[in-house]
Amino acid sequence: MPVVQRLAGFAAVPVAAIALLWAFGWLAAAPSALAAGACLASGGAAILLLRRDLRRLAAGIDRQGRRFDALAADAAAARRASETILDSLPDPLLLFGADRTMQRSNAAARAAFGTEMAAVLRHPLLRGAIDRAFATRQAQTADITLPVPVPRDVQASVMLLDPVLPDGTTALVVLSDRTRERAVERMRSDFVTSASHELRTPLASVIGFIETLRGPAADDPPAQRRFLGIMAEQASRMHRLIDDLLSLSRIELNEHLPPAERVDLARLVRSVAAGFEPRLPAGRLNLEIAPEVPEVTGDADQLAQVFGNLIDNAIKYGAEHGEIRLRLRPAAGPRWPARPGVVVSVADDGPGIPRQHLARLTERFYRVDKARSRGAGGTGLGLAIVKHIVNRHRGQLVIDSEEGNGSVFSVWLPVAEG
Repeated sequence: MPVVQRLAGFAAVPVAAIALLWAFGWLAAAPSALAAGACLASGGAAILLLRRDLRRLAAGIDRQGRRFDALAADAAAARRASETILDSLPDPLLLFGADRTMQRSNAAARAAFGTEMAAVLRHPLLRGAIDRAFATRQAQTADITLPVPVPRDVQASVMLLDPVLPDGTTALVVLSDRTRERAVERMRSDFVTSASHELRTPLASVIGFIETLRGPAADDPPAQRRFLGIMAEQASRMHRLIDDLLSLSRIELNEHLPPAERVDLARLVRSVAAGFEPRLPAGRLNLEIAPEVPEVTGDADQLAQVFGNLIDNAIKYGAEHGEIRLRLRPAAGPRWPARPGVVVSVADDGPGIPRQHLARLTERFYRVDKARSRGAGGTGLGLAIVKHIVNRHRGQLVIDSEEGNGSVFSVWLPVAEG
């Protein structure tokens, strides 16, 4: 608005009042003109001063705005820097506010727990440690166990921050995965127990034959040949047993860490099946692979071990000249999880397995027919290995069998994402 218009508006009332006084003769012309001029002059001066003050105020507001923008940019940069630092730390970290709810987590926590994070936050032992830390203002620890999808042992350390971070973070929780350490402890104990129990019989047999060869059979070549053959079988059995125990121990050490590679199951299943051709007559292994089977996320060597063990069991415990059916297809039906997956099944037409044994088949050294299992060269660990590998892949193992109608071992695996 022009200055003249602003001045007219500002001085209109006093000038009009002076004009009225002059019109009614209550004020002489000279004093009226002087008063009106004074009003106009003072109004103009006031307007000029007001404009100057407004310009200064606008300049100040602009400076404050730039300062606030700079502070906001610095705060955003500091937050990004803190997130970068947190994400670069190897241990899983959770940050909590004063209301004891999680505000954010670092990359290690998201990678380690992912969809299990809700179960971690709900765990009563962790909530108790957080409550104690807030109540006592001292660091607290808690050992928690997550049962699914595989058992995991986690140590949680809760620390209060003083001072509180600018974003309101009041407490820090460090989650240290102790699963591997405790698995090593269990592995040592289990290995000694299992080895001493399962190796006792073949070792006693070998020692007995050695004593016999040194004594009564020292001059009996036919007996020596027979005993040496039995000793070779027992030594081979002990070798297989130790190999399977070591394999199972290695699998259990990493069972809590899901694999990250993409695996073409169709190619892998064909390769595993081809490895059994020397042991099977042509046509005994029937391979059925559905077209366009999606890839899975997995460890190719471990999955090959799973399918190899299942085929080997079908050979050992199926009908002597019966058919073995190996099928690969997309999962469908209510018995499988809702998320996309594939199913690999190995079926035989053997004598089947009594129902009361099905739930225990994946236990270490559990055998339905101990004499037949040992005669077939089994160690009693094959299905335990299968179970732990499938668990590591976040899959499912389902066993269907009836006496007289054969058995079907099915493995469900989730489809690779992306």
